[in-house]
Order: sequence, then structure tokens, then C-alpha cells
Amino acid sequence: MLDAFWAAIAEQLQELRTAKNADDVLRTLATGHGPDRGFFAGSGGDETVSDALHTAGWELVWAESSIYYTMRAPNGSMITYIEGDILRGDRHGNNPDQTGRPAN
Repeated sequence: MLDAFWAAIAEQLQELRTAKNADDVLRTLATGHGPDRGFFAGSGGDETVSDALHTAGWELVWAESSIYYTMRAPNGSMITYIEGDILRGDRHGNNPDQTGRPAN
């Protein structure tokens, strides 16, 4: 059973390594609690969400710690990671557009 759990986490991380935008991340880590929320259950593993997103070309926008940070996708959309919870947008307070969608 534990092997199946970590296999699912490895699959999520592989998908995150190619995530081009916040929608890709939230689709990969969907929880059923709405389109603007996700959850990463593998935080005790060897690789992190931020490692995978860096591989995909994302950049760190802000961080308080390794468990609370905001990242920007190549297309400008953002996610905020809070202890495994993934929220669309810059949710630490610096971005008036909380949707995480690029401003036009």
C-alpha cells in the first residue's frame, strides 16, 4: 500500500516538472475542493513541489520558509504553497490579483 502511495506521488512530481501554469499544478494536485485549491501529500519525500516546478521553469517570488512560498509560472500565473496546500495566486499579500492569472 505504501508503495502505491509513493508511486502516485512520483507521478504527480513528474507532471509538475512540465507544469506550464497554475491550472496545470491545480489539475495535477486536485482535491475536489474547488478549482483554485490543491494538496501535495508527498511532503515527507525526497523531492518537493518547488524542485519540480523549478525544473518546469517556475521562479520563486516570495518565501517565508520551505513550507510557505509563492512561485510564478513561465506564463505569469502563480501558486502559493502552505504546508502542502496549494492555492491559486499570490496569497501572501503582495498581489492584488488573487486569481494568479496574469494581468492583461
